[in-house]
Amino acid sequence: MRTEEIVVVGAGAAGMMAAIEAAARGCQVLLLDRNEKAGKKVFITGKGRCNVTNACDTSDLFSNIISNEKFLYSAIYQFDNHQVMDFFEKEGCPLKVERGSRVFPVSDHSSDVIKVLLMKMNSLGVKIRYHALVEDLIIDENQTIRGVVLEKGERIFADKVILATGGLSYSPTGSDGKMLYILEKHGHKIVEPKPALVPFEIKEDLGSRLQGLALKNVVLTVKDGKKELFKGMGEMLFTHFGISGPLVLSASSYYVKKAYKKEVTAILDLKPALDEEQLDKRILRDFEENKNRLFKNSLDKLLPAKLIPVIIDYSGIHPEKKINEIVREERKRLVQLLKHLEMNITGTRSFREAIITQGGVSVKEVNPSTMESKKIQGLYLAGEMLDIDAVTGGYNIQLAWSTGHLAGESAALKVKQQKF
Repeated sequence: MRTEEIVVVGAGAAGMMAAIEAAARGCQVLLLDRNEKAGKKVFITGKGRCNVTNACDTSDLFSNIISNEKFLYSAIYQFDNHQVMDFFEKEGCPLKVERGSRVFPVSDHSSDVIKVLLMKMNSLGVKIRYHALVEDLIIDENQTIRGVVLEKGERIFADKVILATGGLSYSPTGSDGKMLYILEKHGHKIVEPKPALVPFEIKEDLGSRLQGLALKNVVLTVKDGKKELFKGMGEMLFTHFGISGPLVLSASSYYVKKAYKKEVTAILDLKPALDEEQLDKRILRDFEENKNRLFKNSLDKLLPAKLIPVIIDYSGIHPEKKINEIVREERKRLVQLLKHLEMNITGTRSFREAIITQGGVSVKEVNPSTMESKKIQGLYLAGEMLDIDAVTGGYNIQLAWSTGHLAGESAALKVKQQKF
């Protein structure tokens, strides 16, 4: 029976990059994917625009990684964010850098990123087989990979196998976590998969009252008792169930890492550019201009219209009270509220709404210099199925490109070594 040199399972960012790198080094590569086309998750990333990477200094990538950044040194420095950008530009997909150093195709179409990867694989002779669902691995008595088993029992033999089947987020794209359980059956430790980069649910009715309100340049702090889990500045959005938006998604990954399923406190600073004293002076100035108006009609220069009734309720100041009747203590209370609007986070939304999965194959059982399994010889792992993750902003897909590239390179070099 014919044996493939390298079989890659999963045609996402990591799998396609692994296939390209292995084929570029002269190996015959067969890429298997359960879907009817490649890059289904790549297609929806960045709201369909594909945030290809982040253009920060490569050393700054590591401060945005939440889980196991040291494990990723070899992978990232071997194929960093600037090399990723060079790759796509050279292959005919011009890129642009937006706010927060996020990198997108100039066209704003994720399909152009996928097209480049497909064209590159085609030019290198990578064979792709769709509707190919891997049900198990073929492992011999020496704990060496020999191939994969598809549904209906079809066996495909290979010298090396690279798995890049993703985590559990966005299951309609095919990442259902099944491969993690297959690996667990064969002796790999799996760190509990959890939804990450995911919206928060909150106890209060703020979400429903403020649904659709987007806030920019606010500071969000998440605390478990006195312990600070996260503090950051950015954009957020109120939803019918709680809060979302880039700032919240990043906060959620730290929450999931350190306090998953616990009730914790979120503190919102609506005016981070001003300290309490400055904000008090600003409010005094506004009040001076509106001294004969009612309190409920005096906050329009300070806050978005939708937020005003909520702040009035929380302030304890009667909405019909005239500005010139508001006493210093009430004004101080308003300042405190604007700098420390508290909410109780009760948990996160499900995997269905999570951008990525936190957890996966324990990196202690994977060689960081090659991405080869320490448990099963000849088996390489890449992308989101590993216990690696980062904040939002193009960092997670960079981890996929880097680990996929290293897995493809390492598998190909091993094939060549063993042939001669």
